[in-house]
Amino acid sequence: MSMNDPLGDMLTRIRNAQMRGKSTVRTPASKLRAWVLDVLKAEGYIRGYEETTTEAGHKELEISLKYYEGTPVIRELARVSKPGRRVYAGAKEIPQVRNGLGVSIVSTPKGVMSDAAARNANVGGEVLCTVF
Repeated sequence: MSMNDPLGDMLTRIRNAQMRGKSTVRTPASKLRAWVLDVLKAEGYIRGYEETTTEAGHKELEISLKYYEGTPVIRELARVSKPGRRVYAGAKEIPQVRNGLGVSIVSTPKGVMSDAAARNANVGGEVLCTVF
């Protein structure tokens, strides 16, 4: 079965796992998903992730979720650029999430990075998602 929005699927799996209080969640592996998870880890929203293989030989990413005093660290996780409507922003127009308390994840020519890193590198790109 084909999937139209793999990144959106991963974000939904993370949201669902946190609502259920799970410590880990699995998602099919891809480079884009791993790059987004690298940004989430660097910003302190997840503990980390590791690549595993299923019995059928498919690669998966096992994501370790982070909680603080029983509540999820990620309060809000939203997909911005979707397959039906891509959202691009220049270096000066990258949106701030909750006045800088949250993070926008941007896919730039220099790689996937947070909004602050993209502004410092003076590059724009596709706004993938926002995290708070």
